Amino acid sequence: MLVQQTIAGLPAPRPLLLHETALFLDLDGTLAPLAARPQDVRPLARRTVLLDRLAGELGGRLAVVSGRTLKDIDRILEDRVAAVAAVHGLVRREPDGRICKVEPHPGLDVAIGGFQSFASDDPGLIVEVKSDVSVALHFRQAPRLAGAAKALARTLAAQTGLALQDGDMVQELRAPGPDKGDSVRAFMSQSPFVGAWPVFVGDDETDEKGFSAARDLGGIGVIVGSMRKTAAQFRLADVEAALRWLEAAS
Repeated sequence: MLVQQTIAGLPAPRPLLLHETALFLDLDGTLAPLAARPQDVRPLARRTVLLDRLAGELGGRLAVVSGRTLKDIDRILEDRVAAVAAVHGLVRREPDGRICKVEPHPGLDVAIGGFQSFASDDPGLIVEVKSDVSVALHFRQAPRLAGAAKALARTLAAQTGLALQDGDMVQELRAPGPDKGDSVRAFMSQSPFVGAWPVFVGDDETDEKGFSAARDLGGIGVIVGSMRKTAAQFRLADVEAALRWLEAAS
């Protein structure tokens, strides 16, 4: 792909050509700014209009691949995206509406209890239970507790057999199973995605497997936000830049 400029070590991508693209988008930090609390992210008319247009012009080759639950993604995006990989890939809604998900994990109740006990002493800590496959401990409003939160998550992961996923001011314990990269591969193996050029857009460490999957399939990764070591080949400065880039697609 040709580039138009360089931003702090990685070039910015040229506008997408939609007729050849399969587009995979993260939500938080990519389509919406990060918020102090997960529930603070709400629908946005500009984003809804954009997704409507992209879904139509891409012929359905649009998927959101996010750590949020399926219900929350649909709430924020106002049901505009049919294909969704939720909870980092543990729950996947196919383009035809079928839902695939991993089995509930027996250690999840222990992890939920451990996080809730830890969070009970500080209102800045938020425990987010993601159906029966994952639980997240958010400490964006209590950064002084980051070390303790990470230590607790490691202990609970070892105790329960849940997989530890490190995010931006969040520790998540999730059932073992598909990740964002696996979700990209699954979508790309079926209609209407098969044969298209995959582009994955995301912002944090949880998106790295998505970037790698897109590259392995002959496409690209686009990181949004601060520069860091990444498998992405291109970069956009922030959510506003990402939205403008998507709006310029044709």
